Amino acid sequence: MSQAELEWFDASIQTRQALVWRGVESQYAVATMRLVDSLAEQELLEQLLEGSKPPIHKDWHYLLFTPFRYTPPHAHRFRPAHARGQWYGAVNPVAVCAEIAYWRYRFILDSATLVATELLTEHTLFQAIVQGPSMDLMQAPWLQKRDLWTHGSDYTATQALAAEAVRRGVQWLSYESVRAPGEVCAVAFDPDALSEPPQGIDATRQSWHCKTTRSKVMLMGNAGRFEWSF
Repeated sequence: MSQAELEWFDASIQTRQALVWRGVESQYAVATMRLVDSLAEQELLEQLLEGSKPPIHKDWHYLLFTPFRYTPPHAHRFRPAHARGQWYGAVNPVAVCAEIAYWRYRFILDSATLVATELLTEHTLFQAIVQGPSMDLMQAPWLQKRDLWTHGSDYTATQALAAEAVRRGVQWLSYESVRAPGEVCAVAFDPDALSEPPQGIDATRQSWHCKTTRSKVMLMGNAGRFEWSF
């Protein structure tokens, strides 16, 4: 990072709070049921799978802590490959759906066996509170380098920024959505920055259905519908 960027931290780190949406694929039970012949086998398989994962600490809802249990092999905007997972969300569902659409499209595009087919998936959107020491990349002085933070594929600058932010005690930051420009996204580096909304996570759940082809992605849910062409 440049000296100017390092100096920006001292003036921009503040305690903030936001209510954000997150989307997760909800076909776990369907996937495991394909492998079993009875409910007893299903329960045993789920216990074996759960036992193979890092434990969930404290009394967190599993949807809050799950991303931090893994070190994914693929890089993300604020995390290099094989680093501890991070929790991503957005203020509005449209930005969450835009991210789902982009990564579903990338998946089908990169899968040779899916060239002439369509992919149907189910997703759950839910709300959580993110709070604690934070930075806002959509505000000055960070806005001066918007092109770096919103690059479509080069994560060098954002990963360096995140590493320095964590070193300085930043628990989460907000940034502009790349897939839905102008929308506000959030990334939590620390599970302690996350908590359930007053009504509880389960009360905020929304079910969405996604259809992906090599030219279009459609998402339909009980709170709206969106379409993206690629």
